[in-house]
Amino acid sequence: MLISAALICQTVLVGIAGFAISVSAKRWANGIIYGAAALVCLTGLGIALASISAPSALTLPLGLPWIGMHFRIDALSAVFAAVVNLGGAAACVFAIGYGRHEQFPQRVLPFVPAFLAAMNLVVLADDAFTFLLSWECMSLLSWALVVSHDRTNENLRAGLIYMAMAGLGTLALFATFALLTGPGADFTFAAIRSHGISPALSGVVLGLALLGAGSKAGLFPLHAWLPLAHPAAPSHVSALMSGVMTKVAVYGFVRIVFDLMGPVDWRLSIVVIVIGAVTALLGVLYALMQHDLKRLLAYHTVENIGIIFVGLGLALAFRSSGLIAAAALAFTAALFHVFNHSLFKSLLFFGASAIQNATGERDMDRLGGLIHAMPQTAFAFLIGAAAISALPPLNGFASEWMVFQAAFQSAALPQWGLRLIIPAAAAVLALSAALAAACFVKAFGITFLGRARSDASSSAKEVDRTSRFAMFALAAGCGVAGIAPGLFTNLLRPASQMLTQAATPFATLPAPLTPIAASHNTYNGLVVALGIAIAAGLIAAVVKAFANRRTRRSDTWDCGHPEINVHAQYTAGSFAQPIRRVYAAFVFRARETVQLPPPCDLAPARLETSLIDPVWKLLYAPVGRSISVVSGRLNPFQHLTIRYYLGIVFVTLVVLLTVLAIWP
Repeated sequence: MLISAALICQTVLVGIAGFAISVSAKRWANGIIYGAAALVCLTGLGIALASISAPSALTLPLGLPWIGMHFRIDALSAVFAAVVNLGGAAACVFAIGYGRHEQFPQRVLPFVPAFLAAMNLVVLADDAFTFLLSWECMSLLSWALVVSHDRTNENLRAGLIYMAMAGLGTLALFATFALLTGPGADFTFAAIRSHGISPALSGVVLGLALLGAGSKAGLFPLHAWLPLAHPAAPSHVSALMSGVMTKVAVYGFVRIVFDLMGPVDWRLSIVVIVIGAVTALLGVLYALMQHDLKRLLAYHTVENIGIIFVGLGLALAFRSSGLIAAAALAFTAALFHVFNHSLFKSLLFFGASAIQNATGERDMDRLGGLIHAMPQTAFAFLIGAAAISALPPLNGFASEWMVFQAAFQSAALPQWGLRLIIPAAAAVLALSAALAAACFVKAFGITFLGRARSDASSSAKEVDRTSRFAMFALAAGCGVAGIAPGLFTNLLRPASQMLTQAATPFATLPAPLTPIAASHNTYNGLVVALGIAIAAGLIAAVVKAFANRRTRRSDTWDCGHPEINVHAQYTAGSFAQPIRRVYAAFVFRARETVQLPPPCDLAPARLETSLIDPVWKLLYAPVGRSISVVSGRLNPFQHLTIRYYLGIVFVTLVVLLTVLAIWP
């Protein structure tokens, strides 16, 4: 069976991780370990694609004695397994070249294959125990990779915050499955589906699912760990965490809310839509304020997770109102954006890694001019930047266009609350898309264009061939998924049929996107791509025909200064200043302080900008202080004698037995 083959792949990945422990210090280990892991992931990708229309299940005599460990691959888990294995294969291929620069390979090499296996096991699990065990393994292994570079306090702080948020998420999911399972002892998903859940508890379960899965995905306001952990991890691990692990979290939410809970009241969909829209807008605003390239990309993960949850919220709203065709469109749009984001976000993190390897810098204000030294990396990064900015004919536009088409169906909803909320959420997504485009104009322009702002940037060289191959493979995927999106939405039809009882129309070559029917706004990516190519060719021909043929050489624009001065160029801060003054003054309480020296004083003038993260100040900082106070009060318990420990255990046991005795 296919599920057996999938589990064999995970066993092989764990074996590769075990083998890597003993050989990670060897010079040849990097290529062998990552190459083997990439082959296993490609095999897993093939199994996942074959399983979309051929579900299978398997029970192993492991885990809890009375239930064992249940595994199943159906249409939904197959889609996410394909995302995990495609992203894993790309990251491993990239790491064949990138890993040669790793300072401590023994802290990274063994954990990556095990991390891939854990993510696969999450989407293959078919009972609550196996799901939570795999989820916790995924969290612990990713934490080990986050703190692999533990020589800086910043990375250690990122690991501590990440572990705290991971523990909170696991605790919330534990409570979620406790409510779903009820008083029985059958933790299998089939048993949970059979008895359903009372309407009174559905809101609690949805809230816990948002807390558990949303903390791992990066939903606002649970996103605080993400911009800290992703830059701290090695770059190919950052690509896995941002492009793949956050999608496993989305899978957890979809599995619980769309599959195990049963019908959901339409009022609960408003919560998902609003949280998704706020997450998308604040994610891109956070990103615009960043100078660190990897942190900018991490915040854009928050933005795109928001877009995905808006699509899922729309699907819940339409499904609860009986509009199954619109629900299928919204659900397919969300899953399609899951796939697209895994492509272009992995590509962008690979590009950031290539820049860091070539220059040793992540601060955009110390880069510039890299398009001359790294033209192939610049081209691949440009494709990813255009895709994440939702520019046609690339894949980011295709999936976001589907989300908007789903939002346009809100006029058919009978509830006035949804008919008001959904257009507002669509407007917020439109603003987020515009700000994302501005953000990546900044990211690409400041990093690759202009003149080099540092010696490291001026001496940069192109990265190795395997790293470039991984980037161009993902760039090609962005192009294919944008030009022929129907080829990919066809693969999502079984999952949509499974959870919404409907599917988007089947796309035939050239595989355009058809929202509801052929008479509705069909998007043909191939026609758009040909139109763009023809228009560009005509413009180039006209310019060539009528341009002055005399060759003239002169300096590039120099702000009126005759000498070359790199400080006359725009910086990341100056580029974002207008947007910061419009939005950040309210959202982040941004303040600008100008220090002007007195006349005849040769000291430089200074402009300092301060930003306050209200989420951190109002939510996380008080919790952190409370934990410090409580842990300080509990510290004396470490020094008790054995008699006191036995007494505490005895009193606790008596209290618990008393509670059970009086429990109704």
